[in-house]
Amino acid sequence: MAFVWALLGFAALIVLHEGGHFLAAKAVGMRVERFSLFFGPMWLRRRVGETEYGIASIPLGGYVKISGMNPEEVYTGALAERYPGGAAEDPRAYVNQPVWKRIVVIAAGPLVNLIVAFLIFAAVLNLNGLYGSGKGYVVGQVEASSPAAGHLRPGDRIVSIDGFTTPARFERAIAASRCAGGVRTDGCVATTPVAMVVLRHGRRIAFSVHPRYNASAGRFLIGFSYGPPVIHEAVSPGRAAHLSLAQMGHEIAATFHALSHLYQAKERRQLHSVAGVYVAAEQATSQGTAEGVWVLGGISLALAIVNLLPFLPLDGGHIFWALVEKVRRRRVSLATMERASWVGLALVLGLFVIGFSNDISTFIHGGNFLSGH
Repeated sequence: MAFVWALLGFAALIVLHEGGHFLAAKAVGMRVERFSLFFGPMWLRRRVGETEYGIASIPLGGYVKISGMNPEEVYTGALAERYPGGAAEDPRAYVNQPVWKRIVVIAAGPLVNLIVAFLIFAAVLNLNGLYGSGKGYVVGQVEASSPAAGHLRPGDRIVSIDGFTTPARFERAIAASRCAGGVRTDGCVATTPVAMVVLRHGRRIAFSVHPRYNASAGRFLIGFSYGPPVIHEAVSPGRAAHLSLAQMGHEIAATFHALSHLYQAKERRQLHSVAGVYVAAEQATSQGTAEGVWVLGGISLALAIVNLLPFLPLDGGHIFWALVEKVRRRRVSLATMERASWVGLALVLGLFVIGFSNDISTFIHGGNFLSGH
């Protein structure tokens, strides 16, 4: 059942993102030729008015086809009869629209993902509240002779681990650890420590801990367990909205930090491909509805951030070149944009390769994308 819910949640994020582009294009008068969930050949399709809706076979995203996204597009069928010169003659083509309309259409997809992430975080916080006085997660027991011994104490409230502020993210940060030489043997100590911040008797304490690999558990451990939350704090809708924005700010900062530090092995290990992200959503859903929904909120936010990077073929690349056109007061040639798009394609391909290799490594070492503490 977790598999089904994760698949539906993932598909919903794609539909909502593409739906943002679709609705914005319709609103400003552009022609939407196709709305597809997933990529590749369509196995289910239906035409309503001037738009063909369908479901394709490769579950790696989705797309909305708007007439004239390519300035040199040549039309076929009925459109070719009306505009034999292609997009250049079509007043409803994307390329012939004012810059502000193009930016609205392209930005609408990531904007929907930002709104979805905000609503998910706020809803979970409002419905579930906060545990541990809302200032961290309580440490129950600390194992003797473990990496945590001498650092953590029962009753400490964990504020963050490597800058992350929720147990699921704590675990992912610790799971990214590696032993010397990249070989995991029982008892080997991570070469890079994780940074921890705790509250102890009202005092904020920061320190670093080197996780240790436990072969029987199949994961890196610090050596502590969570204690029962002593206090459950209800969260009003207003405060939930405030905390949701704070969570989004932290996630955005963490994502840009990871992307700007890809030269560091530890940061590269935080990345996963679509397959890994989906499995993480499935595993979180199996732990509980709230955890699964929370992870989907993080995925929605990540989709918005990555899509807004200023490189073609990402949404941010289209926005960037529309702004360049506005500043130059003349259209940028297709050849220039195509040359620049190789940078974006190289970036996307590089991120996919890194993420997919991390997925393979995670599967080899137990397949738990949420493992760690």
